[in-house]
Amino acid sequence: MKIIKSFALGIIMLGAPFLQAQKSDLGAWYMYYGNNKISKKLNLTNEFQYRSFDALGDMEQLMVRTGIGYDLTEDNNNVLLGYGFILGKPYENGEKTENTEHRIFQQYITKQKFGRFNIQHRHRLEERFLDEGFRMRFRYYLGFNIPISNKEMKPKTIYASAYNEIFLHLDSPVFDRNRVYGALGYVINKNMRIEAGYMNQIQENKNRGQVQIAFYNDIPFTKD
Repeated sequence: MKIIKSFALGIIMLGAPFLQAQKSDLGAWYMYYGNNKISKKLNLTNEFQYRSFDALGDMEQLMVRTGIGYDLTEDNNNVLLGYGFILGKPYENGEKTENTEHRIFQQYITKQKFGRFNIQHRHRLEERFLDEGFRMRFRYYLGFNIPISNKEMKPKTIYASAYNEIFLHLDSPVFDRNRVYGALGYVINKNMRIEAGYMNQIQENKNRGQVQIAFYNDIPFTKD
């Protein structure tokens, strides 16, 4: 417990200077990810994200996603069908506005391990029902988790995390955005971990950084 408290305090101290930055310079994302087995082959995913223009109070976006996945092979290959609801509150001409999105998505995840490198590839296709119309988007995510204080991602392990994700529209303009991320994490137990880092999001006309804090919960709903 002392290790968790020290890790959390380190995250706060590390992130404090960034969170005090102007909202036009740096935002903050707080995220919960649940990936819970409901049978030997099926898993339920739940995701909640609160995105802010500043440390907390000026909401940029609220995102809720859920889905049912199926393991093609044990722990390494998974297909999923999901739904997401996104409430956005961007600024337009200095005024706060509001928009909503309903999203259906299909994804395929495959995992690999080379030495200490735990690698994940995620391919996702999204059907997006926006206030201004319908769009489709493809995303490719390449992520790494690398244990530091142990050789494996076992309980009480500090690890490094990194990913790159590119977003492409299926119409014009093709390029939507690219995200590059780096973080430190702590494995609390075999089913839970916490992570804090920095993500830079590159779009056609802007480039913006985000401090991110994420909690991962993989507690199974079944003993099978």
